[in-house]
Amino acid sequence: MTSAPRPSEDALIARFFAPLAAAGGLGLKDDAACISPRPGHDLVLTTDALVETVHFLPGDPPGSVARKALGVNVSDLAAKGAEPVGFLLALALPEDWTEAWLSAFAAGLGEAAGDFRCPLLGGDTVKARGALTLSVTALGEVPAGRMVPRTAAKAGDILCVTGTIGDGALGLDLRKDPPWAAGLSPGERDFLAARYLHPQPRHQLAVALRDQARAAMDVSDGLAGDLAKMMRASGVSAVVDLDRVPLSLAAAMAVRTDPGLIDRIVTGGDDYEILCAVPEKNVDSLRGAAERCGVALSVIGRVVSGHEAPVFRTESGERRYDGGSFSHF
Repeated sequence: MTSAPRPSEDALIARFFAPLAAAGGLGLKDDAACISPRPGHDLVLTTDALVETVHFLPGDPPGSVARKALGVNVSDLAAKGAEPVGFLLALALPEDWTEAWLSAFAAGLGEAAGDFRCPLLGGDTVKARGALTLSVTALGEVPAGRMVPRTAAKAGDILCVTGTIGDGALGLDLRKDPPWAAGLSPGERDFLAARYLHPQPRHQLAVALRDQARAAMDVSDGLAGDLAKMMRASGVSAVVDLDRVPLSLAAAMAVRTDPGLIDRIVTGGDDYEILCAVPEKNVDSLRGAAERCGVALSVIGRVVSGHEAPVFRTESGERRYDGGSFSHF
């Protein structure tokens, strides 16, 4: 018995992706999308590639892979104060792909696009000879000249982060069944695993960030490393109170079991929270906007003059994380 022939690229697009397309995607029947930014607005563009075994594991649910691919890009837009317009998807499928996998992937992608208000505009689907690879390019809008850069932090600014830090890294580490995991409840394990699989971009805060923050970026490669990047780009340094870095109940329980995990939490990455430098007079306004959006905002430190690596202070002394971020190379 011979197996049924694989659908053509056009058939795959029409079946799985055309239903997700916005008007600017032209039904995915053309080679390009066509959009116009609103009058008086700039376009903000960002792109991230995800590769199997590097950014997600082979057994991860396809809907989760889709949500992460879009979520990490929407997180970048949010940190720039940009509101999503849409996205392009390039998908390289391995030779053993199945229609069931692609159907679940498209369903997760459609759900994420609706949640993030970031519809599909177009893209490309090809066959890969190696690992599953996908790349998303997301587009957003900001009022002209209002994008929040990472390069504008000034000495005296207050450093804030949204949400909690370290959950994604610990969620990934759970796959190895580490000793500290024995001290967690099933609910705490599930929470950490979900935080790794399903990033929660803080796009609700985009407007408030561009109104109140001076500099911002999303925390994708580790709080310590991303803070160092932002301070270096701004020509300043920072002092952080490590005890004020916000932890979830699950992460706090893990640290109680293994205090050394605090270094993993600060450097691990996959948080997709927003780190921002805020003029002191604006902190209360930003915190109020975050509360109205249902997003926690924590003050963790201050921008200071200098060019050295940021300092993380604890009751027992100071720490510097010179290699405190994920790197592909």
